[in-house]
Amino acid sequence: MIRVLVVDDHPVVRHGLSAMLRWETDIEVVGEAGDGGEAVALIDQIRPDVVLLDLRMPVLSGIEVMRQIRPKLPNVRFLVLTTYDTDEYLAPALAAGAQGYLLKDAIPEDLAQAVRSIARGGAALEPGIAARVLQRMHHGEESDALSTRETEVLRLLVAGASNKQIALQLGLSENTIKTHVSNIFAKLDVQSRTEAVAVALQRGLIS
Repeated sequence: MIRVLVVDDHPVVRHGLSAMLRWETDIEVVGEAGDGGEAVALIDQIRPDVVLLDLRMPVLSGIEVMRQIRPKLPNVRFLVLTTYDTDEYLAPALAAGAQGYLLKDAIPEDLAQAVRSIARGGAALEPGIAARVLQRMHHGEESDALSTRETEVLRLLVAGASNKQIALQLGLSENTIKTHVSNIFAKLDVQSRTEAVAVALQRGLIS
C-alpha cells in the first residue's frame, strides 16, 4: 500500500485530491496539511511514501518543505501538483527534490499513475512539460555532451520508465541501460534521475 500525504492550502482542492486517491485500492491517504509548516510536522510524524505537494502555500512554500525534509527523510518522495508550468517554478522544484511535477488539471488516472511511478522510484512529469524539457535539451548548447543513445535513455527516464522497461523498449540488456544511466549521471554530475532533469534546467541546457 502506498501511503500518501496531501498538502494544499485550499480545502476544496485538498479534499478533492484525497477523495480521488481513495478510489485506488493500492493507495492510502494517511493525512492532509493546509500549509507548509503543518506539512513538515506531519511528514516528520507519519513518514508517508509520497507527498502530494502544492508550491505556493502559507508559512512555508512547497520548495521550502522539500528543502527541510529531504536531508532528514531522503526516502520520502514528492509529487508537485500546481497550476504553474513555467521554468521559474519547475527548475527550483526539481532542484529541491521533487520526483514528479503535474498540473492541477491532470485527470485522476494520470495522478494515480504518477503516485505509483514515484513510489517505485521513478519520476513523473506532465506530458507537455516533459516534451518541452526534452526538446530544449536537444537544442541546448551542451546537448552534444550526451550521445544519441544516452538521449534516448534520458527521454525514457523523464517519462518515468524503469531500467527494465527501457531495456525492453530499446532492445538492449538491462546491464547496458545501467551503463548508459551511469554515463548520463556522470556527464551531468548528478546522483538521480530527477536531479538530471533539474541540472539540465539549471545549466541552461533547456532554458
